[in-house]
Order: sequence, then C-alpha cells, then structure tokens
Amino acid sequence: MTQSHPQPPARGDARDERDAAPVPTTAAPSAVAASAQALRALGPVPAVAVLLGSGWGGFADRLAHPRDLAYAELPAFPAIGIGGHAGRVVHGWLGQRPVLALAGRRHAYEGGRADGMTGAVRALAAAGVQVLVQTNAAGSLDAAMPPGALMLVEDHLNLPQRSPLWEERDDRRFVDLSAAYDPALRALAQRAAAAAGHRLHAGVYAWVVGPQFETPAEIRMLQRLGADAVGMSTVPETIAARHAGLRVLALSLITNLAAGLQVQALSHAHTLAQAQVAGASACDALVAVVGALLEPGALGPTEAGTGA
Repeated sequence: MTQSHPQPPARGDARDERDAAPVPTTAAPSAVAASAQALRALGPVPAVAVLLGSGWGGFADRLAHPRDLAYAELPAFPAIGIGGHAGRVVHGWLGQRPVLALAGRRHAYEGGRADGMTGAVRALAAAGVQVLVQTNAAGSLDAAMPPGALMLVEDHLNLPQRSPLWEERDDRRFVDLSAAYDPALRALAQRAAAAAGHRLHAGVYAWVVGPQFETPAEIRMLQRLGADAVGMSTVPETIAARHAGLRVLALSLITNLAAGLQVQALSHAHTLAQAQVAGASACDALVAVVGALLEPGALGPTEAGTGA
C-alpha cells in the first residue's frame, strides 16, 4: 500500500507563524482607545509617564493626590504575574505638575512574546503623554558599579533580537533606534540627579529573555560586546515607545554583580531584597529627574510621532 505524504506549500505560499498570528487583543486599536480614554479620565494628561520596575515602586507613593486604576480595568494593559510588580496605574502630582506611574510590566518570559506592554505604551501615547521614563533592576557587569548604584541607559543590546513590532504590516515598523534613549533627556537627567546629590553612571543595557539568570560565560560574552548592565526588560518597551512617537529615558537600579563577578548565588528573591534596600534612594533620584522633566520648557518642542 502506497502511503501518501502531504506536499509542502510552494515557497511563494509559505507563511511564517508570526505572519499568521493575530494582533494581540491588548494592542488592538479599540483596546488602546478605551484605555487612553480611561487614563484621561484620571486627571490632566501629564507630559511624562514612568514605568516602574523592581525596586522603584515607592515612586508612586511620592505622588500627591493619587488616583489609581488596576491594569485589569484597562483593556490595553497586560496581566502581571511576577512578584514586585503591582499592576496598577497611578495618576498624581509632583509639585504643580501631573504625572502617571505604571507600577509593573509584563516580561517576555511570561509567555514568550516581546509585545506584552505594547498596548499600554500605545495607550499612553494616545492619551497625550510625550515621554516614557523606564526603570528596571539590573545586574552589573562592572565592579565599579556595585549594588545600589544607578545607571542611566545610553543604549541597549537586544540580544534575543525579538521585537514588539512583528505584528505590524506597514512601513512604520522600521523604527530608527539610533537615539533610542533621548540624548537631551539624558543630559537633563544627569544635571538633575547631580543637583540632588545622586550619581548616575552611564552605560549600555543588555536585554536577555530569562527567566533564568546568565552563566559566567554569557556574562563574559556580554562584557566583550560592550554591555555594562544586564536585565530582562525595558528593550521591548523602548522599541514600542519609539514606534508610538514617545521619547524615552531609562534608569537601572543595580541589585547585584552578574554571574562570575560575585560568590553569592543569584535569585529573584535576592534581586527583590536588594532592590528594597536601595529603593528609597533610587526613588529620591527618580523624583529629582522626573521633576526636572516636568519643568516648563524642559522638554522643548513636542516631537512628531512616528505612528502607533
């Protein structure tokens, strides 16, 4: 009996699985529009939104007259499944200026996709936000940048080469990242932090998917590639933000020396514990930086969006 075998499609008919995948519901235009409307209802639309990573959650507690929404109430926002990330948006005031704080992000290791925060980022842009300030906890690849130090992200390495824009179908997906982390905002942040008595190191952030920590060999590789810190977030949100026309500033809280540079074994519990120890000082610096961004004229002319 002859067994028949299905023939593969002709090359011209073949489709990558990513091409066939539907647009995530959280990034659908209707979800983004509904979330933007809900954000605007919280109060005056701020120029700046801050995405809070591990150790940075206390920033939301520094805001006066807070009003908050759970991510679950915003259809463009993701479910959060990692400790240290509250999953809520807080609208409040620093001095006389409004600001939004996003307490928590969805990571690529939660399901394998790089677009977990894309709908949320687009909702911020649709609501009228101009600048996304990102924060994260990271491991240091430089002994001169020990636990408790703060690093201003100058550039990044997208080691997995994953993108939150794979579902896009038009030419706006080809986003220029030559100045992904806005040089003018970085200079402003350095001045504001120094004036408040905080040192900001500056360096390159390497993104890895995780959730496992890196091996010593991988850390040596990253050092040779020019990385100064490594973590499991931030890069996908930066790509999504630039695509949406937002300017980006990013700060890393160093919670540990990377594998091979310290004796202690790495763990998420250790990361959270170290972030808690250094979190108050980090939030002091963040208040100074965001306050400077909110000063009249600090952002200059509004940048034209690149589309979302």
